[in-house]
Amino acid sequence: MEIIVNNHRNIEGVQEEFNRVYPYLRLEFFLHRHGLHQGNPKKDALKHDMLLKQFQKGKNEGKEFIIHEDMLVSELEEQFQKVFGISAQVFRKSGRSWIETTLTDDWTLKRQNDEGQELSYMAG
Repeated sequence: MEIIVNNHRNIEGVQEEFNRVYPYLRLEFFLHRHGLHQGNPKKDALKHDMLLKQFQKGKNEGKEFIIHEDMLVSELEEQFQKVFGISAQVFRKSGRSWIETTLTDDWTLKRQNDEGQELSYMAG
């Protein structure tokens, strides 16, 4: 299943659809960019009711992209930065906790979600 991300969507809508498609993953958005294999401070988290077009500027206005299961976490995060100018961070369910996927940014979304399902099942 694919998720279309465009500037008419709000953060919460993208997060909810992402979580329906990938129930063992969570997507959070932050104002400032993080480095590869690094996370974001919670104080930089964006409000869920904000529209993506609030961040899109210049040549990227009106652009969109598609999230698909074969996309690497690093590619997903880079697309949000490139198209909307915001930092995205994927979290994976691990038992009852959510962990940042910073060390596995080179995994696909499907692999991340499958791993989250397995870890949650084992913690069951």
